[in-house]
Amino acid sequence: MHEADATIAAQIRAVLTAAEAGDGTAPIVEAGDPVLRCETRPFDGQVDDAELQQLAEVMRATMLAAPGVGLAAPQVGIGVSMFVAEDPGARDPEVAEVRQREPMPLRVVLNAEYSRASSDDVAFYEGCLSIPGYQAVVARPREIELHGVDLDGGSIAEVITGWSARIVAHETDHLSGILFLDKAEMRSLATNESVAKFWHQPSTQKAAAELGFSLPSGMVM
Repeated sequence: MHEADATIAAQIRAVLTAAEAGDGTAPIVEAGDPVLRCETRPFDGQVDDAELQQLAEVMRATMLAAPGVGLAAPQVGIGVSMFVAEDPGARDPEVAEVRQREPMPLRVVLNAEYSRASSDDVAFYEGCLSIPGYQAVVARPREIELHGVDLDGGSIAEVITGWSARIVAHETDHLSGILFLDKAEMRSLATNESVAKFWHQPSTQKAAAELGFSLPSGMVM
């Protein structure tokens, strides 16, 4: 086994051991740790199917406990191309409509890549479990095309729209060492408390006007 692959196998087994010894979740790595800035290696059989399935279960449990709607392997200290995502959707009908936030069933994706599938960009507040306490507005494509592999080795090739596309793009960016703040409108940066107090509207138009940043041209709410 290649040295880098042996390292990934050791990282995965360390996470599984820690989860088994604790509450079934793994510690989340925070910004500043080099693993979050490294390009991940493709999954290529570094561990067997049973261990991979266990890792997916630990990552999902960690994501839900945080709580969050997505988690990439680097966020638990593993330099492999893998993420989990699951979103119950928005409870508020207006939020669901404006943000196109519909429920997204659990997906586990290996070796993910995405490309733009729409010329439209939409900009909303995002947060990250590795940057706790803060959010910022990020412009992303309304639609993306996701390619990857599922846990059974099947190919994934699908167009994803709306908030689900935002989640998948965010998590896939992690696999290339990209954090959401790298793409954010930094004038929008706010604590979670400030977002709840000032910017809880379904759209980001008020935040853009009062904080002084631009939204994508042609962005229609």
